[in-house]
Order: sequence, then C-alpha cells, then structure tokens
Amino acid sequence: MDNYDEHFMQRCFDLARLGAGKTAPNPMVGAVIVHQGRIIGEGYHQAYREAHAEVNAVRSIAAEDRHLLKSSTLYVSLEPCNIHRNTPPCTLLILQEGIPRVVVSDVDQTPGVNGSGLDRLRKAGVDVTVGVLKAQGKRLSLARNTFVTGHRPYILLKYAQSANGIFAPEDNRQLWLTHAYSKRLVHKWRSESSAILVGANTALADDPQLTNRLYYGPSPVRVLLDLKGNLPPGLKVFSDGAPTLLFRAPHLPGMSGLPASVRCFPIPEGAAPVRYLLSQLYRLQLSTLMVEGGIHTLRQFINEGLWDEALVLTSGQYQPSGRQAPALPLPPVQSDTLGSDRIDWFYRTPIR
Repeated sequence: MDNYDEHFMQRCFDLARLGAGKTAPNPMVGAVIVHQGRIIGEGYHQAYREAHAEVNAVRSIAAEDRHLLKSSTLYVSLEPCNIHRNTPPCTLLILQEGIPRVVVSDVDQTPGVNGSGLDRLRKAGVDVTVGVLKAQGKRLSLARNTFVTGHRPYILLKYAQSANGIFAPEDNRQLWLTHAYSKRLVHKWRSESSAILVGANTALADDPQLTNRLYYGPSPVRVLLDLKGNLPPGLKVFSDGAPTLLFRAPHLPGMSGLPASVRCFPIPEGAAPVRYLLSQLYRLQLSTLMVEGGIHTLRQFINEGLWDEALVLTSGQYQPSGRQAPALPLPPVQSDTLGSDRIDWFYRTPIR
C-alpha cells in the first residue's frame, strides 16, 4: 500500500458519496479503474436495484481503452459483492473482464459476502489488497454494515442547543436556535436518511413536517412514537399525504380519519417500544434512522445505547433558562463551524 493507492481510493470515496440518499438499503460505493497511473473508467452505485459501482466503472471505459482492462487495477471502496440478488455478482464481472488487481478499503459484512468475494478473486489469481484508507472506508460503509449485522437501522441523533446547553424552553414551545444555513444542512441530512423519528411531545409542540424542503433529493419516511394516545389527526405528519409510520401503545384506542399514507403499528404487549420499532424498520428495509427529538426520546436512545452517530448543532446565542439538552457519554471526534453555529460529530464506536 502506498500513496498511489490512497490517492485513487480517495477518489472512490468521493464518487461513492454521490449516491447518498439514493442507494439504501445498499451501501454507497465508488469504483475507479486505473492503467499506469491514468483513470480509464470510474463509476458509483447510483440507486438501489441499479448497477453497482464496478459495473458502471467498466461501462464508462472508452472503446479504445477496453483492451487495457487486462492490465489495470480496480479500486473500490467496498468489497465486490459475491451474491446474485438484484444484480449479478461483481466478482464475476471482474473475472470475466480479466482485471488482474483489485484494491479494496473495507469488507462488506452482508451475509453471503463478508470476505467471500475477496476469497473468490484470490483463488482465481487476482492480486487483492484490502485496507487502504481503512478508517475512512469503514466510516463510509458503517451504515450498511450496521444494518446487516445488527438487524436494525443505523441510528443518527440530531439536535440543536444554545451556547449554554439549552434545548427547549420550560414550557416546551418551539425554539429555533440555529441560523438558516444550518437549517438547510439539516434538510440535506434528511435527504440522506431512510426514516426520521420524533416522539409524541415534539409532534404536539412543534407540529413539524419532517420533510426535505430545502435541499435536493427525497424526504425520509416519517416515524412517530406515541405511547399515550394524545396525537390529534390534524397534525401535518398525518394530513399532508407523505408516508408516515405511527407506533402506538397496545392499549390505546384506534385513531379514525387517518389517510392511507399513515400506517399504524400497535406495539405488542410487553415489547420494548424502541426495540420493536427498530425491528419493524429493519423489516421494511429502512436502513438509516434520524432521531430529531424531543429530549425524552433522545435520552431514551442514548441511555439504551441505541445510537451510532450524533450531530449536535450549538448556536452562538445564549438562553436565560430552559431544559438542558441531552448529554452524550463521550467527546466529539470532529467539530466544524457554519456561520455562528458549531457542529459536533459524535460516534458511539471508535473506528481505527
């Protein structure tokens, strides 16, 4: 492994992220084909059920360069698949095209793959290198690998606080702390999430839409957790026609007048509400979940260790009083600024 390999692997990562919000529950993957230091083909996984990154990279090669494949290196951010589902296995494509060297950053932990793709290539005589920019590769594929190994969505917590750590006023009314650029960034994060969740108190206090309106791309499926049955049917999440999943305690009476866009899930007697909810999102192939609040809901996920990443926006303004924001049990791994706001990035499991 050298800087040469790292240079082209970084390009794979950049390509992979172009698929953000479109590939789930599949991973984001980028691929680059290099001949004697020149990129002759590149591609990324553009959408679920469509061609994988390796296929798009091979297809992008100009006709006059096709003969170079048999003396080129394929760089790919994640292990080539070795199973036939929506598309044929990419290992078969690599062998058919006679690509002699493959460089991979991370292993795909999907059952049926999980190293078998690399073994197949090696047994066929392909020179395989694994672990180039390993930490970055693991971070890129973490959502997919969490989904297929944990049988639950990758969980992202997102919340804002004032400069002195206030989350909301004592009366729980809506308080907008961060500026407009941060709001647009939040909508970008929404466009990259499969689902978005709030608790009943937040739904009542803020009446949020929970859709992506300020960035390109889709809106996440909305998820509400209602254990008391005090959500009126006139809320925006019930009345605007966008898909919504409503999880309710089993003893609550049914809600009448809800449109077909709202799907109700009675939580079985004795089941842990959050864990049941996550199991159903997994069954529905919703592989990433953004939890936006409120305080009680966020603390519940934190206390149960049911989170993978947290994005905390801290405003430059102070609030004289109010309810304190949730506390995360470890320090941020990265901090950025956006105008007068600070964004702290937390990961529950360190990646090395």
